[in-house]
Amino acid sequence: MVRYRRNRVAGGAYFFTVTLRDRRDDALVRHVDLLRASWQKARSSIPHTVVAAVVLPDHLHAVIRMPDTDADYSRLWQEIKKGFTRRLRNGGPSPWQSRFWEHTIRDDDDLRAHVDYVHFNPVKHGLVTRVVDWPYSSFHRYVRDGELSADWGMGTIASPVHVGEHA
Repeated sequence: MVRYRRNRVAGGAYFFTVTLRDRRDDALVRHVDLLRASWQKARSSIPHTVVAAVVLPDHLHAVIRMPDTDADYSRLWQEIKKGFTRRLRNGGPSPWQSRFWEHTIRDDDDLRAHVDYVHFNPVKHGLVTRVVDWPYSSFHRYVRDGELSADWGMGTIASPVHVGEHA
């Protein structure tokens, strides 16, 4: 079995892509309430801060900051996936791909690029034409807090971000 080497930085921020096994499945948005409940439960035992997140039908992206004393994001995703699966399937097979994709955020520019990528992803996938129209996104928190305008990502900006090839 391949052993993945994960980078861990105390107090670090990380970008994640977590994907369902069946890329045609829409369980994440159909059962977003179960995903939220699983994430909240995981947060109670694995402290972290969600900097940005978007839930799409078959995958999600998140930028998460782990506290100074713990960077066990593998356990965080394990708990979120396990909780969602239990709530969804009652002991059936896991709908998730077994791994996740992770990128350690290097600096403020990298953080900004990944947050933008998260927020623009529903437009990239053709789910909506305006970022503001996708309901399962931290973008709405950024608008509410005055950090972004509701028309962000529209008009002259064809794609405000390019951070590599993520789902």
